[in-house]
Amino acid sequence: MDHIVLGYDGSDFSMQALDWALDEAELRHLPLTLVHAWQWPYGEAEEEAKAHLRRAAEHVLWHGAECARSTGSVVQVETGLYEGPAAQRLVELSGGATLVVVGSRGLSALPRAVVGSVAGYVAAHAGCPVIVVRGPGPLPQATRPGPIVLAEREPDAAVIEFAFAEAAMRRLPLAASADLTEWAVRRPDVDVQPHDAHEPATLVVVGRSRGARSGIADSLTQHAPGPVAVVPGPGA
Repeated sequence: MDHIVLGYDGSDFSMQALDWALDEAELRHLPLTLVHAWQWPYGEAEEEAKAHLRRAAEHVLWHGAECARSTGSVVQVETGLYEGPAAQRLVELSGGATLVVVGSRGLSALPRAVVGSVAGYVAAHAGCPVIVVRGPGPLPQATRPGPIVLAEREPDAAVIEFAFAEAAMRRLPLAASADLTEWAVRRPDVDVQPHDAHEPATLVVVGRSRGARSGIADSLTQHAPGPVAVVPGPGA
């Protein structure tokens, strides 16, 4: 079943991602699955100690689901709790998802890891588009939201399709440096504009090929001032 997958760990960054994921689920009329993974990090341990950590993980996931359901959205909210690496599980789930949404950092992110290990790995290996939600704080509804920005001069068709879909769903213009004349004719519902590098973007869209990060995708997911969508292309 098509659905939106959110990697959630209770951090402020994952709360930002939750807001974005709810919007995506509502705009696409799809259910949202909150995923939280936990693992005992200290080697061998008594089962009682592991059980305590699992209960804490269950509470984190419950809190996220309650936050999602309390928004008053009509989105169907489901949950998934897993023992093991979060990044690996999110990539596994991406095979049956329409979109994966993650925060730019998690609870354990270090200053060096501007993109946490989970976000970076998922963006580089997922089988569906991944949105890495970046920003210094909550994502309020902008009074004048910026465009959807296509950040490549020669994007693959899948990247273009995703950018047009986001622009259409959000009723925003699409800003691009690429020549999208034929696409613009086929999609008259989207206003295509030249890319102004000084205009803040609502979402930056970039492609990824051959199952690994491209240089531009890696740079954007680490340094962009706002959310970045990484779309797998042929061979990814």
